[in-house]
Amino acid sequence: MKPENKIPVLERISDEMRAVINVHQDLPPWPPADDIMAMRQHYTLERRFWNAGAPPMETRECVVPCAYGEVAARLYYPKPGSTATLFYLHGGGFILGNLDTHDRIMRLLADYTQCTVIGVDYSLSPEARFPQAIEETVAACQFFHQRADKYQLNMTRIGFAGDSAGAMLALSSALWLRDKRVACGKVAGVLLWYGLYGMQDSVSRRLHGGSWDGLTREDLLMYENAYLRNEEDRESPYYCLFNNDLTHDVPPCFIVGAEFDPLIDDSRLLYQTLQAHQQPCEYKMYPGTLHAFLHYSRMMKSADEALRDGAHFFKTQI
Repeated sequence: MKPENKIPVLERISDEMRAVINVHQDLPPWPPADDIMAMRQHYTLERRFWNAGAPPMETRECVVPCAYGEVAARLYYPKPGSTATLFYLHGGGFILGNLDTHDRIMRLLADYTQCTVIGVDYSLSPEARFPQAIEETVAACQFFHQRADKYQLNMTRIGFAGDSAGAMLALSSALWLRDKRVACGKVAGVLLWYGLYGMQDSVSRRLHGGSWDGLTREDLLMYENAYLRNEEDRESPYYCLFNNDLTHDVPPCFIVGAEFDPLIDDSRLLYQTLQAHQQPCEYKMYPGTLHAFLHYSRMMKSADEALRDGAHFFKTQI
């Protein structure tokens, strides 16, 4: 599509979204796409500002052994005696992000759900490729399920949550547990903020996306190529989730769309598919927002609302 035919997104975003874009941080320019290490450092530095002011609570760091070595995890305890455990998978296109870049999101989610949140620092691509991040997440579930007393966890009811690439990993992990009959407690709910679920093309991918969000079609292809091992992986039921069986035993899903996100059609299609097969789900679109808006709850009421809405959905399932 010719650029001039695309929707003029920056003219239509909300005032609070525009205010976020206009925040100036004294950072170097964004590195080129072929320098992943520099991109990771820049992303971590940029997120420090947005993570400030999160609610204090008890946290615990630990290391989870798995088939690929070890994976770090961070546990957030909002109160003693939580009624459920929620595993969080951070976004970042599979190649960026860590427990620190999403610390505020996880703290707020723990505070709003009053459940223990466990952030899983899965291995990044391209060093680690599909399905390693899913297998590491499943290994973390099994690890904490077997050691629930040691870590003061209620693992009888669990959930998965994630933003962007982390949303795909969250739902993929839940489906992996179901399909492979892995016992880690009942998956009571899955919280999915503006995820991608394996579509190769869509209306929103053509009309939206640009330098303001780093999600042009070329950007999306770059992330996908870094994550997947080969062409066949594009059709895997744990990457293209629409190739999985979504007609039965899908955990209740809270699905979030950002109005001007090139990935919003992924969320719409997921919701419509689950709804068509009477799978429990809820969809909410947040007007005027861009992809990744969940990070900006320091300034955006809609970001805080999206976290509270997801927390409320999860609490109603447990």
